[in-house]
Order: sequence, then C-alpha cells, then structure tokens
Amino acid sequence: MKDQEWFARPGRIFKAGNSRIETPPLTPTAEITPNDLVSSDGACAGMPAPSPTDANANASPEAVPVVPAAPPVALGHTECDVVRGIGVAPDNVNMSNNERGDRVALITWMHGPRPGAYTFTSGRLTSIERVDVPEPPKPARPAKRKRG
Repeated sequence: MKDQEWFARPGRIFKAGNSRIETPPLTPTAEITPNDLVSSDGACAGMPAPSPTDANANASPEAVPVVPAAPPVALGHTECDVVRGIGVAPDNVNMSNNERGDRVALITWMHGPRPGAYTFTSGRLTSIERVDVPEPPKPARPAKRKRG
C-alpha cells in the first residue's frame, strides 16, 4: 500500500476503538471567500436568522430542542466554520484592520457551548481567549419565620 493511500483512509487512532479524532482537514492555503466571513451582526451565508435567546423560556421541556455538543474548534478554521460549529449567535462582533491592512474580527460568545473571545485575522482563527461568564443570579432565600 502506498503511503498516500494509507494516509487517505479514515482510521482509528487508538487500538481500543472508542476514541477517534474527526475534524475536517484544514486548508490554510485555500482562498477565503465572502461565504467564509461573518457579517457585523454575527451571521454567515446560508445560516438561519438568529432567534431571541429567550424564545423558548416558557416552552415545555419537550419543545426545547436538544443542542448537540459543539465540534472541535481549531486555529486555522474560517470565521463561519467557527460560528456554524458553535451553533449559537455570537454576543458581540467587532471588525477592524491590523497595521498591514488585514481584516481582523473579534467574535465573542458569553453563553453557549464554547464561551470565549475568538480572534480571526484575514478570515482565519488566530487565537482563542477564555471569557469570564457571569453566573446566573441565585434564587432568593425565603424569609425565616420567628417562632414564638
């Protein structure tokens, strides 16, 4: 078997067979197209419009869709690869240019499966930083009754 054929086959990494790495191949040399870039409102081509975050607040548990775990996010993925992979609309999108004139997008999620600040340069993920996600408010304790 030629090396090229061997490497082209999907295969198991570990003998036990219960662990696999399944990430799409990155092609950092492929040209970035407009469909790979996120808009200022956090949308990508072909994505449905983001729904309000509390749209299902009063829905029964059976009506709330189960969101699968987000696929791995790796440096080199395009802006829209990451947005689609995370699966929820970002909380903030900031666009600018660096000193070389390259597009820089800082996309932040404060909720969802992968909260963080994701920095993209020329359409590709270049860094991920953790963000402090505020904890939901704790329910108020009921007042104690005085015994008398």
